[in-house]
Amino acid sequence: GRIVSSTLEIIFHAVRSTVPIRSGFEEIPAMLTLHFAPNSRASRTLWLLEELGLEYELNRMDFHPKDLKSDEHRARHPLGRIPVLDDGDVSIYESGAIAEYILECHKNGGLKPAPDDPRFPEYLQWFHYCEGMVMPPVNTIVVHTILLPPDRQDETVRGQAERLLAKAWAPVEAAIEGREYLIGDFSAADTMLGHACIMSKRLGIVTDEAFPNLSAYADRLMTRPACAKAFSA
Repeated sequence: GRIVSSTLEIIFHAVRSTVPIRSGFEEIPAMLTLHFAPNSRASRTLWLLEELGLEYELNRMDFHPKDLKSDEHRARHPLGRIPVLDDGDVSIYESGAIAEYILECHKNGGLKPAPDDPRFPEYLQWFHYCEGMVMPPVNTIVVHTILLPPDRQDETVRGQAERLLAKAWAPVEAAIEGREYLIGDFSAADTMLGHACIMSKRLGIVTDEAFPNLSAYADRLMTRPACAKAFSA
């Protein structure tokens, strides 16, 4: 009996030393790999993973063609974009699709109201409003402020995008009046649209004067440890 007990103890410690541990009661392998670059939509995915307390591995790349346009990364994403999430044999890109995949397959108990919850329609609205209405002008502003060399930046195009972005934020400013988060409680919609709000504040569009509710909202989000970690990674 003592020999069997000692053998089992050796096996237990060998297995335990090679398997990531999330708590004292369960041992779960790190199935998820996030291909990530800073200052990008990949921060949304990292933020969601952190909020859910999921195990993951981070493949951190530079936001530069040498990494993103490499043959290795183009095998993951044909356009050389990020984020990309690997989950065993599954590989998926597009940040919104990744968020929905994580919530359905690894949601770990939340951040999305049930379909019969009265908040569900508004959750869906703000979740998709991010890419539908807010990010197109954000992309244009970033291109004509940061990505293009000064001699190729177009002030007229940038100005049009800034006005369009301000219009896009107006209904969100009204909706979040008196709320801590988009639907009241924190949800995955905040990792999507909230990420865009933080970016818009950094670009000088969301200000205390123009959008006091959204400006305060962005500040609240940055106090969440998972959000701060995602933006500093």
